[in-house]
Parts: sequence; C-alpha cells; structure tokens
Amino acid sequence: MSLISVIGGYLLGSIPVAVLVARAHGFDPRDVGDRNPGFWNVRERLGAGGAAPVFAGDMLKGVLAGLLGLAAGGWHTTGPWVVAGPSVLPAYAAVAAAMAGHAWPVFARFRGGRSILTFAGGMAVICPPAFALALVLLAAVAMLTRSFAIGARAGVFALPVLQFAFAPLGHVAATGALMCLIGLRFGQAALAARRS
Repeated sequence: MSLISVIGGYLLGSIPVAVLVARAHGFDPRDVGDRNPGFWNVRERLGAGGAAPVFAGDMLKGVLAGLLGLAAGGWHTTGPWVVAGPSVLPAYAAVAAAMAGHAWPVFARFRGGRSILTFAGGMAVICPPAFALALVLLAAVAMLTRSFAIGARAGVFALPVLQFAFAPLGHVAATGALMCLIGLRFGQAALAARRS
C-alpha cells in the first residue's frame, strides 16, 4: 500500500495543471515569463481569476497524495488530525513523490514547476492546524504588505515552526526535508537561467 501511495503520489504530481490551463488559453508557460509551469507564471498572463484552476489543481495534488499516504498507513492521526504513528512515513513519502512529480512530471517531458502549492496541499493533510495557522499568517502579512506573494512566502516558511506546536521534532525535520525539494527546484531554475 505504501508503494502504491508513492506511485500514486508521483502520478498525481505529474499532472501538468499549469500547462493544461495555459494551453487552453493559447500558450505554454514553459516558453514565456520565467518559464516556470506554475501558478505565478500563469497568473502573470491570465490574472488571478484565470490562474485560479492552477492554484487549486496544484494544491489538490498534494492533498490527494497526502490522503493516499494516510490511507496506506491506516489513517492514524492525533486529536487535531495531525498524522501520527504508522501513517507518518507513507504520508510524507506520498507528498514527497507528488512534489517530485510536479517538479519532474512524466506527463510533461520532466519539465515541471517548483512544487510549492503541492507541498502546501500535502501539509494540509499532514498537519491541518499548522496549515490553518499558516493561512491566517498569509492573510495578515498580505494585508499588511499589500502583497499576496509576500504573504504566501511568510505562510510557507512558517509552516515548520507552526507545526512544532502540534507534532514532534522528527515530523518538523521531515517537513524541512520536503522544503529542500523546493529549494532544489529553485536552484535548478537559477542554473538553467544562467545557461540560457
């Protein structure tokens, strides 16, 4: 079941939502803007409303992967629905696989995005209360700075800190490992930009 959840997570992550939405509007996000097939690049072309399906779809990939892993581990959670016990490893593995699928999608010639929204969707399953607090922080920072982008960064980077109030240190470290995948993709994108 754990192997199935990892394979399922990767295949879910590989669905190129941004590419599909953008092509419906006549362009490929991998050929315009920062060439990142994700929400922000599509938003630059279509606006927030037009890019909303990308936002929802990329988050949903993480949510579904997390649920696959949770199911594979037997649905073990604590009181506030934080993943626990035998469900921890398969849930994290399935979310990591979804993030890898988003970054290196088998359905889009392995040219994917940076996995931020897929990570956030996975965390909504792994630690719902930390995710909810991150949303509150996102909204507060976005209102103060009048920038959704800054609010989103604050929410994402605060997730491990917020998680520590609800889960043991090992879980927080695993969340940090997931965030390293995002860092890897940013590094790859920067290297590719230098070479082009």
